[in-house]
Amino acid sequence: MKFVDEFRDPAKAQALIKRIHAQAKNLPPGRDQPLQIMEVCGGHTHSIFRYGLQALLPDALELVHGPGCPVCVLPMDRVDAAVSLAEQDGIILATFGDAMRVPGSGGSLLQAKARGADIRMVYSPLDALQLARDHPDHTVVFFALGFETTMPATALTLLQAEAENQSNFRVLCQHITIIPTLRALLDMPGLALDAFIGPGHVSAIIGTTPYAFISDDYGKPVVVAGFEPLDILHSLSMLLEQFVDGRCEVENQYQRVVAEGGNTAAQQAMHAAFVPRPRSQWRGLGEIAESGVMLHPRLRRFDAEPLCITSGHSPPDPAATYCGNVLTGRSKPQQCPLFGSACTPENPVGALMVSSEGACAAVYQYRNSDTTA
Repeated sequence: MKFVDEFRDPAKAQALIKRIHAQAKNLPPGRDQPLQIMEVCGGHTHSIFRYGLQALLPDALELVHGPGCPVCVLPMDRVDAAVSLAEQDGIILATFGDAMRVPGSGGSLLQAKARGADIRMVYSPLDALQLARDHPDHTVVFFALGFETTMPATALTLLQAEAENQSNFRVLCQHITIIPTLRALLDMPGLALDAFIGPGHVSAIIGTTPYAFISDDYGKPVVVAGFEPLDILHSLSMLLEQFVDGRCEVENQYQRVVAEGGNTAAQQAMHAAFVPRPRSQWRGLGEIAESGVMLHPRLRRFDAEPLCITSGHSPPDPAATYCGNVLTGRSKPQQCPLFGSACTPENPVGALMVSSEGACAAVYQYRNSDTTA
């Protein structure tokens, strides 16, 4: 890719849209509802609303928003754990900017910072390790979160801390994994999904092979896609072609970034630093077995968990929010009674309003936009 404009070309978009409408007319007869296609990643959700793609599609297709935004599924008890650490004397807590405004049961990290806690926003876990070097009289805790996309950076930072024996560096690990999550979604009763747009960034790390169970065991096609409007339209056309041909496969639209086997160096770093966590709590989704990781036993001296002061119980989101339903594709953000009134990006009640990749934040941002192909 030389220029991003190549993937936003109006003429090519119109050609893809025309092809999608033609393919939709050739779908096997007998369906009384649109194909439910879930875009797993919040980055895709953001692009879909930014470019108004749903409005350009035939009625036979409906895009469903998935749980691929790590900030959106961050449970309250983990926010509470981070706040409890930050408010202890002698601790500096470092994390990414998106995590600062996620509401916990006692408020957000941003509110804790306003109360006087020493909380720093960083762009990389290596920035947190540098804070530990610069402040030997403090314990520096990096609040690590994200899917496999951000996990290698945390892993390499932990391995660097081990090599340096940086004893005042800790990690509060909230890294989660995509494959058990997709399996849990597919096993949910009453959730009618027909196909998936696979996450591009995660797939750059893990490859495309791990998604084979979706087509083999559940009979749902998958196309891993990039994030530009032509990427998404092309992936939808590839999915429709599978339905028209009667095929069910895992295909890779994002070949310029994603390899079948993924990034082996990143995978090796993750395996050296982490082991599966038996169970992980997800905001809006509940517990999912082996859907997260924790520090490898060899690295447990860098684990911040023993320093946390929490109840260990994760309170649910406020009953009025539809976060769980939106994350599983059962509801649209606009159907939530709090959307755009009590819950806004400036005053988020649910986590889906916090991150720019959250479905509610994306709908809110582009709700009045005049988006055209």
